[in-house]
Amino acid sequence: MARPTPEASALPLDTILSGDCVAAMDALPADSVDLIFADPPYNLQLKGDLYRPDNSTVDAVDDAWDQFDSFAAYDAFTRDWLRAARRVLKPDGAIWVIGSYHNVFRVGAAIQDAGYWLLNDVVWRKSNPMPNFRGKRLTNAHETLIWASKAEGSKYTFNYEAMKALNEGIQMRSDWTFPICTGHERLKNARGEKAHPTQKPEALLHRVLVATTNPGDVVLDPFFGSGTTGAVAKMLGRRWIGIEREAEYRDIAEARIADARPYEKAAIETTTSKRSAPRVPFGTLVERGMLRPGEELLSGNGRHRAKVRADGTLSGEGIKGSIHQVGAAYENAPSCNGWTYWHFKREGKRVCIDTLRQQIRDEMGDALN
Repeated sequence: MARPTPEASALPLDTILSGDCVAAMDALPADSVDLIFADPPYNLQLKGDLYRPDNSTVDAVDDAWDQFDSFAAYDAFTRDWLRAARRVLKPDGAIWVIGSYHNVFRVGAAIQDAGYWLLNDVVWRKSNPMPNFRGKRLTNAHETLIWASKAEGSKYTFNYEAMKALNEGIQMRSDWTFPICTGHERLKNARGEKAHPTQKPEALLHRVLVATTNPGDVVLDPFFGSGTTGAVAKMLGRRWIGIEREAEYRDIAEARIADARPYEKAAIETTTSKRSAPRVPFGTLVERGMLRPGEELLSGNGRHRAKVRADGTLSGEGIKGSIHQVGAAYENAPSCNGWTYWHFKREGKRVCIDTLRQQIRDEMGDALN
């Protein structure tokens, strides 16, 4: 797990802060949080009770925290918390905001106006949505997540290979299918009612955190609710900060997170992209004696040969240059990945030179942990 940064050590890590989210974020150090997951009020604008066909009342979102006097009031609220959130994000940090058709378009515009850079919108398709009981509209079967970096040039975290692995080796798409919380996952309060009307499934947060954070990163949730973000972050070896003004929700979240058990360190490591791995020049292999000047390398198909030079270049049949240049020249191709093209022999077996690069990268990773 990554060592905590000086900024992280000054943060109220793994804590639920009470009170207004803007005031709480304004009290945190600037540029201190890796990721924000925000599930703000949707401003549903419900008019009266909603009934099922059997005349039973639907437990809808009619709480005071979801009610605003006007769209202008909601927009002002959105601008305030997005400003506070952007201040606490690290320069290479990112934010996820989830919403429904009632608010997501207004929030999306505010995100752009605040200076964030949109990366994707994701459709969470609910496999078990609540029906439209009145039969006057389409069944509302999805919500939208907006993923944005702090700024256009931010080097945000995206674990592409991990997402591909989750999707059986295929690029992860922007439409995700998960059920809404039911059964044992749906938390209940002391009265036997739903603990929180908009509790999000842990599967959704699992994917968000595996995709866009690394172990040890700090995740902030300014609308903490029943604590899904904190529970999943704890299990995945991420640090978390929650902000919640409702005392009942804080109590439920604290009990829930206390029961959550972190996964083993080896289990939370994600598949990484070679692009994000530390750069290792081919010359480093020569300097360290892993390959010797004058040693012969062979192409993967065995048709071509080249010799290692002391300066980390190769010498072939009338060709000199980098491992990539010589490989491309032999194949008459515009480019070549020399790390996978060239091989050396050890104990009669042909070994790809990329295994030596990975060996050095593993050593570099061990030194950081």
